[in-house]
Amino acid sequence: MTSGEQRATMALASIISMRMLGLFMILPVFAIFAQDLPEATPTLVGLAIGIYGLTQAIFQIPFGMLSDRFGRKPIIYIGLLIFAIGSVIAALSDSITGIIIGRALQGCGAISSAVLAMTADLTREEHRTKAMAMMGMSIGSAFIIALAAGPLIYRWISVPGIFWLTAMLALVAIAILYLIVPQPISCRFHRDAEPVPAQFKRVLQDPQLLRLDFGILLLHLLLTSLFVVVPVALNAQLDAEHHWLVYVPVLIASVIAMIPFIIFAEKYHHLKSVFIGAIGILGLSQLGLSYLHDNFISMIVMLFFFFTAINLLEASLPSLISRMAPAESKGTAMGVYSSAQFFGAFLGGVTGGWLHQHYSVGAVFAFCAALTVIWFLLAITMKKPRSLSSHLLNIGQIDKQQADQLTKCLMQVPGVAEVVVIIEDGVAYLKVDRKILDMAILSKCSEVYG
Repeated sequence: MTSGEQRATMALASIISMRMLGLFMILPVFAIFAQDLPEATPTLVGLAIGIYGLTQAIFQIPFGMLSDRFGRKPIIYIGLLIFAIGSVIAALSDSITGIIIGRALQGCGAISSAVLAMTADLTREEHRTKAMAMMGMSIGSAFIIALAAGPLIYRWISVPGIFWLTAMLALVAIAILYLIVPQPISCRFHRDAEPVPAQFKRVLQDPQLLRLDFGILLLHLLLTSLFVVVPVALNAQLDAEHHWLVYVPVLIASVIAMIPFIIFAEKYHHLKSVFIGAIGILGLSQLGLSYLHDNFISMIVMLFFFFTAINLLEASLPSLISRMAPAESKGTAMGVYSSAQFFGAFLGGVTGGWLHQHYSVGAVFAFCAALTVIWFLLAITMKKPRSLSSHLLNIGQIDKQQADQLTKCLMQVPGVAEVVVIIEDGVAYLKVDRKILDMAILSKCSEVYG
């Protein structure tokens, strides 16, 4: 990547991470704070935590499409302003209803698709995968930082202060977009980063992709429902401002524990086995929490297993989507996947809150454990993923005859498993096995026929 590509990607990644940081920082503390709000019930608390997921799921794909028509920066500016306004409304509210409205508006500022599309505008095809990986890493880092920072900041400025800080982060993101992110020379559609409406039916009818969409929905349902009840359970043992003493060591240990499994899965082609094992660990951790949430040490141990499984699955699911989606439908598959992810966060908040109100903390974890059994059975029947990754070739303007010749040539290259040439995009979308891919022959095909 050139220095310009790196700078633009890092700036856009910081914009996404600042927004996600604002959304996540209240997770470890809001259930405690909301206990003193007028008319607050556990169900409404769960709704306040998860409502952003519903509006994010609804608006993220339309925002990406609007950015194709009206430009990336204007749509991202609008999304960040909506997010900031929602944060201010939540900060000024002294009722659970006002906070729910503010959180819903935060989700309405759904800029993820537009930011990913702009990242694609500002990077060359051969570096697109690396740029998207940087975006994913920034979101993961934001989550860990938020869980550590949330309880500490709560001690100093409480939840309204966190919402004010979130609004400020949105304004900083606007400044970064204006001052650092360059205007793309051309703003065009990218099938590897954006959904294609005509492909929704195909993607939604693919049983392998639907298994993965259900998986990410369930994963974020479990994650959000956990933060509806765990802060309350922890608060019986530890003051809220010290909850970071639990989250930080648990998260760091879970990341370290995850790494050998990721290496094993990739090096020895056991991604499905590791994936299924992580689901099993996730379910057992939920079952353990349902019985042991009153015991401080036991809860910490169960949280370690929970977050180890979460980290493994968060790393595995996008890779599986990329491997199983048709070469030209990756953007559409990822769009549906992301919508399922955010909708899962909404369901987790509402379901977790309702079960907590009408039954108990243990009932929340028991219900989540039962859901993981369903996911486990679906994962077992999943096809073994091929060791393939996406690869893009910029082929310029060619006619149909040249496209057919290029396709035939590329299919003969060692390591190439799938080729789709989109003439109007000037791009060839490939699925390749990088361990045996012959880049020299690949480049020669592109030069001769592209």
